[in-house]
Amino acid sequence: MEAGKRITTRDIAERLGLSVSTVGRALAGDPRISTETRHRVEREAAELGYVGNQAARMMRGASSKVIGLMVPDVGNTFYSTAAHALAQCMSRQGYQVMLCETGDDRDNELAQVRGMIAGQVAGVIVVPTPNPRGETVRLLRQVPHVQLLRTHPDLARQSFGIDDRQVLRDATRHLHDLGHTRIAYLGGPAGLSTGERRLAGYLDVVGDRDAGLVAHVPPGSAEDTRRELARLLDGPDPPSAVVAASVRITEGVLEELASRCVAVPRELSVVGFGDELGFGWWGPGLTTMALPVHEVATACSMWLLQRLRDGDEPAPFVSSTGGYLRERGSTAPPAAGR
Repeated sequence: MEAGKRITTRDIAERLGLSVSTVGRALAGDPRISTETRHRVEREAAELGYVGNQAARMMRGASSKVIGLMVPDVGNTFYSTAAHALAQCMSRQGYQVMLCETGDDRDNELAQVRGMIAGQVAGVIVVPTPNPRGETVRLLRQVPHVQLLRTHPDLARQSFGIDDRQVLRDATRHLHDLGHTRIAYLGGPAGLSTGERRLAGYLDVVGDRDAGLVAHVPPGSAEDTRRELARLLDGPDPPSAVVAASVRITEGVLEELASRCVAVPRELSVVGFGDELGFGWWGPGLTTMALPVHEVATACSMWLLQRLRDGDEPAPFVSSTGGYLRERGSTAPPAAGR
């Protein structure tokens, strides 16, 4: 075949001496076509590299087998873990996942949603930006969708996520119970649903006592994390402990502490967010909140598949799963005299 030429059912028909309609029926599994002929057609199609025209099949009434997945940052293992779990679950049910990265930019988010709707995806799993555009909301309402890890009130009333408030409450309480009275918090922007819940969990433990030790960092910015932590550590009354409220922020905290050669936990106790592979190897081993991201994403994909099968409008719900403290060597009671 000519290089760059798309293989069609006509090419298969010419190779086998069959009619185009017979080839089409064989590829569609039509019972009127004999098993022998169907197998011949399938072997020839595989040899030639034939790929069916999904758009044409959908015009004939077939349903799409593509699920859109929108995440802010594929480099963040928090989201790449979720994407991996979703792809595995969808593949087992004959669906493909179309992965889009928004960069937490509402205009990019809109462009990605437009592409998904134009591609007639069967459904969408979305980690929304803090403030989606009105057109984004209207477009998503045209297709079954569900929110993952973050929520926005204008989007689907069904969501799967982490119990962010419980996670940060437990992380902060661990440091409080060790005797720390100045606990710094580094978290995401207040406009994010996850950021607001995580800050609330921290405040559940410290109240207004450590209000001056709260720092908000833009998503995915290690440089801003390091700058904010440096500001807190170089202040007149520095914290004796730090709790991080995202994977990216945890990475930035560890980078800054390593560059300063801070003795953890003797000089500073640290609790991270998420349990990345390297966290167990860092310094004395990072005490952190382990999160069931894989399980949450799998539950989300299974629910969406059931929604597509049933076709009914589901009742509103929020599925929120807690994490647990994985205690290692980065936390200890505050040193005497601090």
